[in-house]
Order: sequence, then structure tokens, then C-alpha cells
Amino acid sequence: MRIDIILPLANRIFFDILAGIFYWPIWWYSKGLVENGANCLNGFRKQNEQLGVMVWVNNIFTPMFGQYDITGRIISFFVRLIQITIRLILLLIWAAIFLILFLIWPLIPVLIIHQIFQNLIKIIA
Repeated sequence: MRIDIILPLANRIFFDILAGIFYWPIWWYSKGLVENGANCLNGFRKQNEQLGVMVWVNNIFTPMFGQYDITGRIISFFVRLIQITIRLILLLIWAAIFLILFLIWPLIPVLIIHQIFQNLIKIIA
């Protein structure tokens, strides 16, 4: 083994690891937070698309199954109103989940550091 090759390589690896450790908090609260927000927003959009709330809202006055008589129109309206209400509640639940995930993101490092100090205090005491 040649030391003139290994030493610069080990030096480079050491400083890359050290730089990564010091850059991690900056990334977590800047680019990582933005990426997390974008992922949460995309997840919400996908759930909105899957639930199709706006499709139901746009067609609320359209009779279902081609029933254009007054009974068919009344039944269709209330069925769609129930569908819209349930789907909107589900969408709000998803919005709350994604909001909680976004708000937890900045707290994770703080909680980890807190737990490390709690364990160190138990070990020392």
C-alpha cells in the first residue's frame, strides 16, 4: 500500500464527513424544510385529486343515472351533498395530517438532542 495515496484519501473522507456533520443542521432547517413542505403539499394535492371533491362540487346539480325527473334530481342532489361532505371531511383530515408532519419536521432534531442529554444525565448521575 502506498501511503501517498491513502493519506490524502483518508484526509478527504474525514473532512467530507466533518463538513456533512456541520452542514446537516443548515440543510435540515433550509432546503430540507422546503423539500418537506413541498412533499406535504404534493401529498395533499394527490389526496385532493383522489377524493375528487371539486368534481362532486361541479356536478352537484347534475342528475345521477339520467334521472331528469324531480325525484331523481332531489335524490341526486342530497346524495352528492353527502358525498361532498364526507369527502371534504376526509380532505380536512389529510390536511391536518400533512400540517402536523410539516410542523414536526423542525422539532425532530431538538427532541433528539433533548433525549441524548437526558440519557447522558442518567449515565453521569
